Amino acid sequence: MKSLTALAAGCLIVMGVSSIAQAQGATAPTPLALLIPTLFGPNGLVVDSEAKLPDGSTHSGHFNSGFQTEFTQFNIALASQLAAVSLPSPASGYTYAFDPTLGVFQRTTQSFGPILSDRAETIGKGKFTFGFNYQRYTFDTIEGVDLGAVPAVFTHDDAQLGGGRRDIVTTTNSIRTSIGQFNSFFTYGITKEFDVSVALPVISADMQLGSTATIHRIGTSATPATHFFRDANGGFGTTKAYSSSGSASGLGDVILRIKAKAPKNGATSLAMTVDARFPTGDERNLLGSGAWGVRPAIILSWATHSISPHVNLAYQWNGSSILGGDVARGQRGDLPDQFLYNAGLDIGVSKRLTLAADLLGQRITSSPRLVSKTFTAANGETFPQSGFIRSSFDVINGAVGAKFSAGGSVLVDFNVLFKLNEAGLRDTVTPLLGFEYSF
Repeated sequence: MKSLTALAAGCLIVMGVSSIAQAQGATAPTPLALLIPTLFGPNGLVVDSEAKLPDGSTHSGHFNSGFQTEFTQFNIALASQLAAVSLPSPASGYTYAFDPTLGVFQRTTQSFGPILSDRAETIGKGKFTFGFNYQRYTFDTIEGVDLGAVPAVFTHDDAQLGGGRRDIVTTTNSIRTSIGQFNSFFTYGITKEFDVSVALPVISADMQLGSTATIHRIGTSATPATHFFRDANGGFGTTKAYSSSGSASGLGDVILRIKAKAPKNGATSLAMTVDARFPTGDERNLLGSGAWGVRPAIILSWATHSISPHVNLAYQWNGSSILGGDVARGQRGDLPDQFLYNAGLDIGVSKRLTLAADLLGQRITSSPRLVSKTFTAANGETFPQSGFIRSSFDVINGAVGAKFSAGGSVLVDFNVLFKLNEAGLRDTVTPLLGFEYSF
């Protein structure tokens, strides 16, 4: 009963802290998910013009591009990242079993277990574990393209009619986004083979956008007043810089996990977990996925004297979210489902130190993807361009880390996650620091 009371109290404390953080993040003038669609203004990319139409009205220099109308991959990729966040194994520290000959609980393994994957062992009846950790993602690339220099070409309305409509605007776009995750997790052993856990993430998101736009007067070289950016001297300039930024923080998507272990067969253990994800994070500010999710998983592990390998297989079903649809219009769309496959081992170097290594894979199904293309202008000149397709792909990461016993039942965790391929929205290296306490 005391353990359950502590679990409830811990949940209330963390939710209270995250509510304060969310209130602070609510001051962002524009929701983060809308920063890309509104980077060039509410009407898109419109250049200055002094040209007159036959009816005497001023020509409208409006240009279009898939960068704004089709660049949904960024929001979907970030939502997929949040939907499959690598939370620490809630029961990855001390595990116990009752020894009837001594009448006390004894540790069942020397290893403290993996960090970003799971092993089949449970923590033991009546045992309680809680912990905290912090991860920070600073995204560098999307589909291998540097997020500091994403190219996009804007074409004029009715470009097929020729004349001044042959002009184009090229842009070099910078999308700098970082996500900090402060995760709290609590696990209680209901029986010796059944655990229940809850994970409460507090998310901080920061986004900084920049774009340099350049007009190429392919059809109006002799009439610069048709399409221009007003320069500092009042002249007909060809370049303009745009920028936008925002930040938010608050409660992310809460995860409830149940774990059941089959009777042990020698050194081999088999368990099943089911995670239920609740859309408690503000998806418009990129604090959550905005969709319900269910993730059943099978865990197979082997316990030896010092080396314990493990394999995890899971499938993530995701519901619909505005991040998977049209954020500006509030239209919802399905987030891509994911198949997750992890394998690794943890080595109990001593009773106070465990080393862990994992290969972490995600198969993301039928998701929008950015592809690098070439745009050919009416005069034959070519420019780098970003296009979009829909396909399935694999995100593969490696992870290495260590767990140290700080005395008693306190563990200190350190881990480094690093990318092994370029697919999707990626951070080159993501550090993790945390601690666990069991009693």
